[in-house]
Amino acid sequence: MFQRIAILGIGLIGGSIARAARALGLAQTIALYDADASVRGRCRELELGEICDKIEAAVSGADLIVLAVPVGAMGAAMQAAAPAIAEGAIVTDVGSVKGAVIDAVAASLPAHALFVPGHPLAGTEHSGPDAGFATLFKGRWHILTPLEDARPGYAAAIDKLEGFWRALGANVERMDPARHDVVLAVVSHLPHLIAFNIVAMAEDLESVTESEVVKYSASGFRDFTRIAASDPTMWRDVFLNNRDAVLEVLGRFSEDLAALQRAIRWGDGETLYDLFDRARRMRREVIEAGQDTPAPNWGREN
Repeated sequence: MFQRIAILGIGLIGGSIARAARALGLAQTIALYDADASVRGRCRELELGEICDKIEAAVSGADLIVLAVPVGAMGAAMQAAAPAIAEGAIVTDVGSVKGAVIDAVAASLPAHALFVPGHPLAGTEHSGPDAGFATLFKGRWHILTPLEDARPGYAAAIDKLEGFWRALGANVERMDPARHDVVLAVVSHLPHLIAFNIVAMAEDLESVTESEVVKYSASGFRDFTRIAASDPTMWRDVFLNNRDAVLEVLGRFSEDLAALQRAIRWGDGETLYDLFDRARRMRREVIEAGQDTPAPNWGREN
């Protein structure tokens, strides 16, 4: 599909794109760059592609450039890569925030490049080049948030990028960038914020309970720790760059949490039951949509 794909940032997502594209033969050359020399060294050992020590060398001649760096580093990555970007090259990203990333990238995007922002809703709690795998995107959603760009070739670039992600196994949907940021605040950002907070609170309590919080971790807390194990740099940048949408959703959550607190205090079992029943129905809808397994214990062996 592409002659040369340049992937900037070789973590879980960037490494998985490289593995999948190579396995499926989607590019003649896959060039990779990471600002961390030790990461580049590890990628050479893993033979993920053509590892470049300079960002300009990676993007030179590339007809697809993927920004897979943390959200807060998108602007700097584009600024460094811009002078070497070929005319007509498609530039995309994998950031969990779209509004702030679009502004950051647009500041130094060459006029001859075609920027089609995107976000794969796929990942694990692991990070780094060793964490990637070729089937990460299979059956997952990839959201494209195209710009209002009337230039000749832009519509074709969107279609080609959509075809690329479908080839990687993803389901693709197009969405307005502002809507994306609100939707992701609900389904991803706020759940992570809650998990980080609960696990940090439990760590404080652990000193009082002599490690019993860890020793007797039930499935609920254990799952929160899995989410809270995610890359802190990435999530710091997400919250700082999607603050408006997160604060809006967090305000609604705080109001609903206060209502639950009152129901428990007043012994209002009917309110508690109704909310729990609604939440249980949502779980069934997630399973029916193919976003998780109905297997007991979420398919775990133990």
